[in-house]
Amino acid sequence: MSPANYLYLAALLFTIGAAGVLIRRNAIVVFMCVELMLNACNLAFVTFSRMHGNLDGQVIAFFTMVVAAAEVVVGLAIIVSIFRSRHSASVDDANLMKL
Repeated sequence: MSPANYLYLAALLFTIGAAGVLIRRNAIVVFMCVELMLNACNLAFVTFSRMHGNLDGQVIAFFTMVVAAAEVVVGLAIIVSIFRSRHSASVDDANLMKL
């Protein structure tokens, strides 16, 4: 496969993730779409790294995975907190947590 095919796949995955963030209301689905967008960026980083013959893109992808793991911990804690207080995982109910 050529690197262009990987970039097309990354663009498709990023588009699906962005559409999910903009359209869906459930916090879990929005959260999964953000993770899909991060994975698409990682695929593009690794593809460009392979095209140029260095490891910079793979290192950036590794650090992106570390940040994504931290995001999962914090994001799921926030989603569980909203669900416990509002009995709903809707993104629209998140603004009700303001003081």
